[in-house]
Amino acid sequence: MGIVIPLEESKNKHASVKPLVELTKADMERVNQLILSKAGSDVQMIPEVANHLISSGGKRLRPMLTLASAAMFGYTGDHHIKLATSVEFMHTATLLHDDVVDESDLRRGKSTARTIWGNQASVLVGDFLLGQAFRMMVEVGSLDALDVLSTAASVIAEGEVLQLSVAKNMETTEDDYLSVIRAKTAALFAAAAEVGPIVAKTTKAERNALKSYGMNLGLAFQLVDDVLDYGGKAADLGKNVGDDFREGKITLPVILSYRRGSPEERQFWKNAIENGESSNENLEKALGLIGKYNGLSDTITRAVHYGTIARDALAPLPETPWKSALMEVIDFCIERVN
Repeated sequence: MGIVIPLEESKNKHASVKPLVELTKADMERVNQLILSKAGSDVQMIPEVANHLISSGGKRLRPMLTLASAAMFGYTGDHHIKLATSVEFMHTATLLHDDVVDESDLRRGKSTARTIWGNQASVLVGDFLLGQAFRMMVEVGSLDALDVLSTAASVIAEGEVLQLSVAKNMETTEDDYLSVIRAKTAALFAAAAEVGPIVAKTTKAERNALKSYGMNLGLAFQLVDDVLDYGGKAADLGKNVGDDFREGKITLPVILSYRRGSPEERQFWKNAIENGESSNENLEKALGLIGKYNGLSDTITRAVHYGTIARDALAPLPETPWKSALMEVIDFCIERVN
C-alpha cells in the first residue's frame, strides 16, 4: 500500500531522514548483507523474484526504526540485525501479496513481480520471505519479540481482508478506512519500533512509547501517501499520479470529498470508483472535487495530528541523537507533501 520515499533528503530543508540514515548506516549494511543471504535459495525463481523487489529502490525505513529503537537504549548485541531483517522481509512479503490482490502492474516505477513471473510465484515467494522472517525471529530467542512481530503479521493479513470488504464501496467511513491503514500499514511500523526496546530489555513504559510512536508515525505516513497520489509528482511517487483513483481505491481524500459533496457529486464518485469510470477526464473532475472540499488539506491535518501523537510518545524519553533523529522522521514524512 505504501510508496517509496526519497529517504536521502527532504524537499523541505528543515526536516530530513538523513540523521537516521547516518546513525543506522553501519547496522543497515549488516541488515542488507543478511537480506541477500536469507533471500537465497536453490530454487532459482525465489531469489529472482525476491531480489526484483528488494533491489527496486526502497530505502528501508521500517528496519531503520528497529535499529534505532534498540540503539537508543544502549543495545550492543546483534539481535536487532535479525529482527530488522525480519521486519523488512515481512514488508516485502506484504508488497508481493498486495500487488496480487490489487492487480497492480507497477511498483516504484518498475513492473511488479506478478507481471513478470505471475501471481502464483509472487504469492509463494512472499510466503517464503515470511517463513525466513520467522526463522530469524526464532534465532533471536525472544518470545516477546516473536509475539509482537507474529501478532503484526496476523493484523496485516486482517487488514488486507478488511480492505477487500470495503474495496470500491463509497459508503466506507473514515473510521473504516483508519481501521484498514492501522492494520495494513501502521501495525508493522509499531512492531518495528517496539522490538528494538524489547531486545534492549527496557521497561514496559519505554516499549509502549516506541510502539505508540511507530503506530502513529505509520498512520501519518499512509495518510500523506493518500495525499501524494492526488497531489504529488510521478517522479516522487514511483508511480503515476492518480493510480489510486484508476484502481478504484478508497482513500481518505476521496471519502471526505464524497461525504461533503452534493447528490450529483456523490453519484460521480460512485460511477468513478464503484463502476470503474476512471478516465483522465474523470480524474481531472475528481481532483477538482477533492480541491473543492479540502480533501487533501484535511487529510494532511489528520496526518499532522497523528504525527503530534508520535512526537508526544517519545517526549518523556532522554534526549539522545537517536531520539532527535526519530523525531525528525515524523516531520520529514509529513513534509513530503511540500
